[in-house]
Amino acid sequence: MQILGISAFYHDSAASLLEDGRIVAAAQEERFTRKKHDAGFPQNAIQYCLDAGATRLDQIDHVVFYEKPFLKFERLLETYVAFAPHGFQSFLMAMPLWLKEKLFQKICLRDELKKLGADPAIESRLLFAEHHQSHAASAFFASPFEDAIVLTMDGVGEWTTTSAAIGRENCLEITKEIHFPHSLGLLYAAFTYYLGFKVNSGEYKIMGLAPYGEARYSGAILGNLLDLKADGTFRLDMQYFDYCTGLRMASKKFNELFGGPPRKPEEALVQRHMDIAASVQQVTEEIVLRLTRSLSNETGSRNLCLAGGVALNCVANGKILRDGRFKQIYIQPAAGDAGGAVGAAFAAYHSHLGMPRGAKGTDAMAGCFLGPDYGNDEIEQQLLAAGARFEKLDDAVLMSTTVDALVAGKAVGWFQGRMEFGPRALGARSILADPRSPSMQHTLNMRVKYRESFRPFASAVLREDVADWFEIDCDSPYMLFTADVVKNRRRQVTKEEQALFGVEKLNVSRSEIPAVTHVDYSSRIQTVDRKTNLRLHRLLSNFKERTNCPVLVNTSFNVRGEPIVCSPKDAFLCFMGTEIELLVIGNFVLYKERQDQRLKMNYSAAFEPD
Repeated sequence: MQILGISAFYHDSAASLLEDGRIVAAAQEERFTRKKHDAGFPQNAIQYCLDAGATRLDQIDHVVFYEKPFLKFERLLETYVAFAPHGFQSFLMAMPLWLKEKLFQKICLRDELKKLGADPAIESRLLFAEHHQSHAASAFFASPFEDAIVLTMDGVGEWTTTSAAIGRENCLEITKEIHFPHSLGLLYAAFTYYLGFKVNSGEYKIMGLAPYGEARYSGAILGNLLDLKADGTFRLDMQYFDYCTGLRMASKKFNELFGGPPRKPEEALVQRHMDIAASVQQVTEEIVLRLTRSLSNETGSRNLCLAGGVALNCVANGKILRDGRFKQIYIQPAAGDAGGAVGAAFAAYHSHLGMPRGAKGTDAMAGCFLGPDYGNDEIEQQLLAAGARFEKLDDAVLMSTTVDALVAGKAVGWFQGRMEFGPRALGARSILADPRSPSMQHTLNMRVKYRESFRPFASAVLREDVADWFEIDCDSPYMLFTADVVKNRRRQVTKEEQALFGVEKLNVSRSEIPAVTHVDYSSRIQTVDRKTNLRLHRLLSNFKERTNCPVLVNTSFNVRGEPIVCSPKDAFLCFMGTEIELLVIGNFVLYKERQDQRLKMNYSAAFEPD
């Protein structure tokens, strides 16, 4: 049985293909169109999934959309009625798009699928899952657990913003919900907007900025913006928010509470902004911990699954892990809307059709390596067409050459195997570097990624060595937990360094691996296992043999505002548009200094900032 899952029309459109309950392929549309967070119909992602499964649309048993448009439209109408006459302008702006496209998505989906070769009967095979059902299914049915509590937290689906579900075998039942407009995701988004970052794109910047500040505004948030109960449920005071009736996230009252108008994107970040970021992050962690603790107390479950955009907050996830209420935690690596394509397919297969789960105790996401792969022949063709100059090496020499470059302090573009699904580069489409370099964090941010200097980098570490370097000893293959560097590898900070404020703290080396050690001694952890990523495991092992350090900086192979590279051509263009010094792609090695200098580009402003 083949089931195609689709998420589209809001942000991060994606497609996935299930065959007899196994994920064959999954990809986001942005990787093909090169348009960040592409919300359009995912025709390229669908075609890739069909090709990967060696199938056609007329062979697909069901096509499943990740939410129910009529319920979403119902929310729009009821919200307008509840707040009328306020918000009439935003209502008038929203209605034409709904009436033209969104309300009649079944017809739209049918027509788009026909363009890809679907037969006339495709409409009869279309199914729709609810938004939070898709999220919950994406986590539970992908997890290795036979039973678990599933907590989904995001902005909003149809009506639901937070939900708890109980999963057992092939059954998944949502038991509790918090409804719009009361939303943890939208609370965080309001602060994203207020601090001058893009909503649905820049939330992770708040998380990265938070350690530079003090949580001085936590009391103001808890005392004014929301009524938080002991069990983690909450209600927002809508006087402070404009997303129901206006075209902004925050109201004038919100601005007054936090000391002025929203920061403009081009404005410098000052200590107040950092303190606000620290405060909303702290409040978010408190809400999440209260929710997970209450669910643990109520159910006695030792397994927790997380999904929805809020589940990408790896700092909060680390707090849940260290809280110890759950023996095992599984987080859907594509926790945002893209993952809804996987979840919708799972929901149809298990919940709608009643099909049993597959192999027990396994992670169905398979390391998240579900995207396109390119063999050496195809890589060579694309590189030749691009005018690249390269050498082909055997595996042993390739590893040695790459380690040479890393030890020499070079930024290495690493392109291997199937592309990752979801927002994280996990060693298939990555930029790698030596974490021991005190200047590498600044170099990568300013000269390679062309992004804000405060942004931290993740650690890729051999699974067998993780506990020797970080205060964590469990699998973290998807970079969704933070952990502190162990004390014996930290550097004692001087009194003068302790007295520094804000981004001045960036220049202080805090451990043996300063490039991946944030100002609070934390690091985002990716454990690398030879079963799921043999090639990166080999590279890390070679690097460890040379340096006695089993850790590398791992960041996504792209620049700010650009989707992660997909094809060899994408990788070469990014290589030539940045100060990446070595590109390792398949068994080919490209040195920057040997390339035709006429092919050099400037990627610093090539994409709209995210």
